[in-house]
Amino acid sequence: MADENEEAVDDDAVAAEWEAMAGGDDDEAPNDDDVAAEWEAMAGDDEDGDEDDESGAPTRVLNQDEIDSLLGFDSANEEEKDKSGVRAIINSALVSYERLPMLEVVFDRLVRLMTTSLRNFTSDNVEVSLDNITSIRFGDYLNSIPLPAILGVFRAEEWDNYGLLTVDSSLIYSIVDVLLGGRRGTAAMRIEGRPYTTIERNLVERMVSVILMDLSAAFEPLSPVTCSYDRLETNPRFASIARPANAAILVKLRIDMEDRGGRLELLLPYATLEPVRELLLQMFMGEKFGRDSIWESHLATELWSTNVELEAVLDEQSMQLKNVMDLEVGDTLMLNTAPNSSIEVRCGGVPMASGSMGCVGKNVAVRISEDLKRVSLQQ
Repeated sequence: MADENEEAVDDDAVAAEWEAMAGGDDDEAPNDDDVAAEWEAMAGDDEDGDEDDESGAPTRVLNQDEIDSLLGFDSANEEEKDKSGVRAIINSALVSYERLPMLEVVFDRLVRLMTTSLRNFTSDNVEVSLDNITSIRFGDYLNSIPLPAILGVFRAEEWDNYGLLTVDSSLIYSIVDVLLGGRRGTAAMRIEGRPYTTIERNLVERMVSVILMDLSAAFEPLSPVTCSYDRLETNPRFASIARPANAAILVKLRIDMEDRGGRLELLLPYATLEPVRELLLQMFMGEKFGRDSIWESHLATELWSTNVELEAVLDEQSMQLKNVMDLEVGDTLMLNTAPNSSIEVRCGGVPMASGSMGCVGKNVAVRISEDLKRVSLQQ
């Protein structure tokens, strides 16, 4: 019985102890209002810390777009991004070459000639327009040709190089439809997925020949050149006339025949135009680079009245340097010249004429008997 009473007392003591601890916690527990006030104060401190630094100046965090803008990149415009900074240097697709003003005049003349010749060729109302003239790398152009298409390779005889004419499928079917008597006002029927027939290739070859004649006529006032037809290709890989990295001039033309038509592209590598580069740099036909014909005529007139000094050379001989250094006043040099020997007349060390020595009054004279300059030119 005594043991059971002791265990009951112990249980009561433990229960009292736990109750005291729970009561102490309840007394120390913070009020809900106090907790809310504390969190609000902490939030206010954080906001103040974000807005001001130690010096009191406001600060803000930049996003990625703002950082790219400060560094010179614009993520919203990829084209401008490629043209900026180091990218413009390392990007091999960008071609920047000098402007050729006379080339625009030549192609404007080509458009007028093609309008007339294609009207006679098709017996239809043809309108030719020039879209743009750009610079491009040859390899990039071959990869951008929309297939199917026919590529005409031609040779510039006087310039000893090649060019390329690209005819798209719309223009091919339109030319075939017009030349074979298709009805006006109806679009040409296109059959995709098949190779071009012999008739279609022959008709396109005739059109390319007409265009090449106009191209030769367009360059004739600037520099005569003969553009001769070489071959037709349907695979761009077989129409390689330059290295892929070489730059070229690309001219895009639009040919409209009422409701039919298509695009024609003319590609001229810069290597082809190199022989006439100086002429293409002119601002207008017949321009002279810094030359003044009036000043040239005046200079030529004044040169004829210029005084020049002539030297009559009696004889020449070689001597050792020690003998020349030993010469003194009164020494005599023996010349291998007789009174009737030929005397050479020089100007600035250049032989001009020859003659014989004589005397006119009190002056020693030389009678010119032969023009050495003319003799040397004849030989």
